[in-house]
Amino acid sequence: MGKITQIVKRTGAIVPYNRERITNAIYRAAVEVGGRDRELAEDLAAQVEALLEARTPAGKIPNIETIQDLVEKVLIENGHARVAKAYILYRDERARHRKQQEAQIARPSEKIPWAKIWHVLDWAVAHRVNTVAGLNERLDRGEFPQIITESEAAYNVDVETAVKAIEQRRDQLKIIVITGPSSSGKTTTTLKVGARLEHLGLKLITLSVDNYFFDLNMHPQDEFGDHDYETPNALDIPLINRHLAALIRGEEITVPFYDFHTGMRDPARSTKMHLNENELILIDSLHGMYPPMTSDVPAEQKFKLYLEPLLQTKGIDDEYVRWTDIRLIRRMLRDASQRAYDPRQTLEHWHYVRTSEMRNILPHINDSDCIINSAMPYELPIYAQRMLHSFTEWAAAYRDDPLRQDAFTRADRVAQLLASIHPLGDEKNIPSDSVVREFIGGSSLKY
Repeated sequence: MGKITQIVKRTGAIVPYNRERITNAIYRAAVEVGGRDRELAEDLAAQVEALLEARTPAGKIPNIETIQDLVEKVLIENGHARVAKAYILYRDERARHRKQQEAQIARPSEKIPWAKIWHVLDWAVAHRVNTVAGLNERLDRGEFPQIITESEAAYNVDVETAVKAIEQRRDQLKIIVITGPSSSGKTTTTLKVGARLEHLGLKLITLSVDNYFFDLNMHPQDEFGDHDYETPNALDIPLINRHLAALIRGEEITVPFYDFHTGMRDPARSTKMHLNENELILIDSLHGMYPPMTSDVPAEQKFKLYLEPLLQTKGIDDEYVRWTDIRLIRRMLRDASQRAYDPRQTLEHWHYVRTSEMRNILPHINDSDCIINSAMPYELPIYAQRMLHSFTEWAAAYRDDPLRQDAFTRADRVAQLLASIHPLGDEKNIPSDSVVREFIGGSSLKY
């Protein structure tokens, strides 16, 4: 064992030193610029460790900033300028994000669709669900079925608005992209939009970009063995772009098949695909608005539909319920019921989800042609019934773990929120085709 056994985090917490974290950081930066040589990343990390040990006086614990400085030095001195640039840019981005949080900057974010938010807030006020207290009052009066009806009606108005906007451009369009962050309700909304468009005579052909994942051994992962499927770099973006452009030109393509059980593409299960003159390509993807994915497709031929649970409800702490927390709960429920995935693992993985959203999804929200609010205020009492106990346990388990502070922060925040909401376990009034059914189960739609 080397002489470095601990490091000091920015928070001042002292945690065990692990060279694997350096390897992962270097490999992630390499993936950003198209490199996927894990062994090289390991060799470079060993050089960083050697320098760190040589420069750290006996008995002194190095800090994270020192290690990051050495990573930059090793990358540049070994001729990996592009990887070093990617690493430096990401480090700078995180530093700026921390400063913004510390300063609590109040200026409006360009990542927020303010006009849509005001519309959703106005609706929430009119239906007395703009605060947890107001929601609880309606629940206590037995108005849960009415809240369901009102929420579903608002969502369906958004869907119809999107369909009308698509129909108006039907002569130009070749691709419809339905996008949004994890668990925003893309699958249900895609089915609903698709059904309505087919009723209008538009024929749709779906291209599943999940088949374009790189083999699992090429994905970045952390020291816990958790792979990052959330970054667009986990997908063969250049191939998706080429295939879309080819389809629009009338050419036939061979769509790969990605087997999630093996973590590899299976060439024997690839399929041929072509686009007829009267067909539109329908894409449901996290990264549908990530520019490189459709860069060779003219803007006028694309319709970009963005989803987000834009809930406008204030908690008892006078802070609005966070959309990311709603999606975290949704994904936990779906992963547990449909993918046999431990909800606690979903919580531990969520920092990857959020990091990728902030870098690759949210910056493009205002580039969309239409925004659908998929939040249902009646979700909250359902989740309070189902998940409060678990979040309370997770918050306690992670409270003193410096390596899981992100998980603790989220678990503690959600536990406090759910504890403030009057729980309801009666889900019979939730429509079988509701977007919420995508996560809690019982849907009549075929996913």
